[in-house]
Amino acid sequence: MKLSIVVPCYNEVDNIARLAQELVPVLEQLASDDGPGNWAEPGVEVVFVDDGSQDGTLAALQEGIGTLRLPGVVFCFERHPANRGLGAALRTGFSAASGDVVVTTDGDGTYDFAEIPALLACLRPGISIVTASPYHPDGGVANVPGHRLLLSRGSSLIYRLLVDWDVHTYTALFRAYRREVVKAIAFDADGFLGGTELLVKAMLGGCQVAEYPTVLHGRTAGVSKAKLLRTMAAHLRFQLQVLMVRLNLKPQVSPMQTIGE
Repeated sequence: MKLSIVVPCYNEVDNIARLAQELVPVLEQLASDDGPGNWAEPGVEVVFVDDGSQDGTLAALQEGIGTLRLPGVVFCFERHPANRGLGAALRTGFSAASGDVVVTTDGDGTYDFAEIPALLACLRPGISIVTASPYHPDGGVANVPGHRLLLSRGSSLIYRLLVDWDVHTYTALFRAYRREVVKAIAFDADGFLGGTELLVKAMLGGCQVAEYPTVLHGRTAGVSKAKLLRTMAAHLRFQLQVLMVRLNLKPQVSPMQTIGE
């Protein structure tokens, strides 16, 4: 199988050196003949999506990573002329990705790139999505600001009540998707809600989700791009939509007839 890794970036120039240092060994492992899951054939594709950065992020990516020659690894770069948000960056990345499996991960290293192989190992037959889960009993958080945890934990708790109590984390970007999921599920949010909307719609449509318990780390460089009140309001509006679906007051959020066909 071919693997695509989508990395949205917005004003992350201070993180590019660390990203290269920590991501490249993982790519070499994945593309090697003895890599986990035998991803070497036909290869590993990394799609960086620069979401309208104004600090030279794209140039730093192209110079620091794009010039590398790694056997079995291809880099491509997408760019939004203006900042559109994480959800929009994911859609651009999914459109550019050609892999049978698509991994999404943060450019700031809040989830350890070295855990990508372990994340992929959870994508067993019958599983459509694997999501990182710091709020799983076996997961954890380290040096994450309290306001971010309040939003993320609180939102995940509400989604657990609305969608599936057995899934503990709904807000992580670090995930592995089968290609048919990102092709079939339409999600509208441009901002930080985008990844959650995709996960919830897939689950309501019948996709099976596995959790990968892991540690969410606070960023060590740069600043978070999340707008707390705006993101919270977006989640509340979407949660109301999901509640209405659950109460049969509106049609299903996203039909999934194409999954598995």
